[in-house]
Amino acid sequence: MSDFRVPFFRPHIDDDDVAAVAESLRSGWLTTGPNARALEEELSAYCGAPFVNVVNSCTAAMQLALAAWEIGPGDEVITTPYTFVATANVIVHLGATPVFVDVRERDFNIDPAKIAEAVTPATRAII
Repeated sequence: MSDFRVPFFRPHIDDDDVAAVAESLRSGWLTTGPNARALEEELSAYCGAPFVNVVNSCTAAMQLALAAWEIGPGDEVITTPYTFVATANVIVHLGATPVFVDVRERDFNIDPAKIAEAVTPATRAII
C-alpha cells in the first residue's frame, strides 16, 4: 500500500468573490440568467467554440455530453467504479450500460491498460 494522500488546501476567496456571489444571489438567477449567459459568451470567444452551455453540475454536463452523442439502449460506456454514483446513474438513465474498469493503485485513476480489454463493439464512450 502506498503513502499517497490527496492534498487539500484552503481556497482563496476575496471580497470581489463574495460580492459577485451576493450579486448573483440577489438577482434571483442562480444557475441561469445574465451571468451564465455572459460566461458562455466569454468561453465561446476564448475557446473558439460556436456553442457553449454552462451547467450547474458535472452530472448535468455528463448527461448533456452523452445525450449529444446519442448514447442510449444497447450502448456501453466505460467508466471507473471509483467515482461519484452520478457517473453510472447518467449512463443508466440514458438506457446505456456502464462497464466498470478498475483503477490503478498508485493514483486511483482508471487503468488505461485495462480499458482495451473492456472495449466491445457496443462501446461508445469512456468517462
